[in-house]
Amino acid sequence: MTDLHPVIAADVDAVLDHDLPWEALHGTTVLVTGASGMLPSYVVHTLLRLNDARDAGLTVLGLVRNEAKARAVLAPYLDRPDFRLVVQDVASPLLLDGPLDVVVHGASAARPSLHSADPVGTMRANVLGTMSLLDLAVAKGARFALMSSAEVYGVQPEGTELIDENSYGGFDILSPRACYSEGKRAAETLCAAYAHQHGVVCRIGRFGHIYGPGMALDDGRVQAEFAAKVLAGDDIVLNSDGTATRTYTYVADAVAGFFYALLAGQDIVYNIADPDGLVSIRQLAEVFAAARPEAGIGVTVKVADTTGLYSAAKAQGLSSARLRGLGWQPRVSLAEGVSRMLASHETG
Repeated sequence: MTDLHPVIAADVDAVLDHDLPWEALHGTTVLVTGASGMLPSYVVHTLLRLNDARDAGLTVLGLVRNEAKARAVLAPYLDRPDFRLVVQDVASPLLLDGPLDVVVHGASAARPSLHSADPVGTMRANVLGTMSLLDLAVAKGARFALMSSAEVYGVQPEGTELIDENSYGGFDILSPRACYSEGKRAAETLCAAYAHQHGVVCRIGRFGHIYGPGMALDDGRVQAEFAAKVLAGDDIVLNSDGTATRTYTYVADAVAGFFYALLAGQDIVYNIADPDGLVSIRQLAEVFAAARPEAGIGVTVKVADTTGLYSAAKAQGLSSARLRGLGWQPRVSLAEGVSRMLASHETG
């Protein structure tokens, strides 16, 4: 773990500190797609740390499209015998020799800029990629775990605060921006269909808005934009009135929640969100500004036309009651998590 950033190394140990049946993963082969992304990379870190700390005998396959990025993010593992990098587009059929026990599908175009610039590619990874990997899971007899999104819930009725797993709202399906939300919804339906028709054991984690180490500063989501502004010593300028609410969850807590769903869950789908992280976008900006008070960061509003770039949902906070019923509790407060995210860039 010495080659990982200290913040990430501490996070991974905190994930493994959760009381879960980690032994269920011992001796397995796990495929993680999108392995250089923030959430999937934390899954890779956790699995390989399980080998180091508990001699778990895991083999981890990390599928990526961008090899250069993957070699930077996953550098500590490239020469390890228990890790193998697989470079290809997730939408293309994957041929793997040998056993496969678990598929963690995290490959997806999560950046808002990609949803408008490449809506077809966004859907391809979520629909064709998911179907291809489910076919692989059928052939190998593997379990399947999908990283999904709060965006599957669409626009909720006015007054909604927290959304449970059954509260589906509406979409403009003819908007190219719907490529991400509709792609995720299709991926989830595919999981349900393969579970019904082929007996694939599927677990779906619907993540709220996640932040922390591993998120690129040019990601395009507000938490990345706010971090970039603070690190540059610039004021945060909001492009909206900042009243839209979301549940913001620190990455280590989110990944721990995903493992709860995978290792302890009986339902097919679980929201993964910190209820204490339910804040407006403006409040989030203020937390980022306050994280480095010596910089004197201000928060101002300059409403701009961002139509098609961001979700139209005003309320996208998630209820995590089902996941908390398994014993999961988030441990990192919003203020602490923001500080840790900034620290990972300040000393990276």
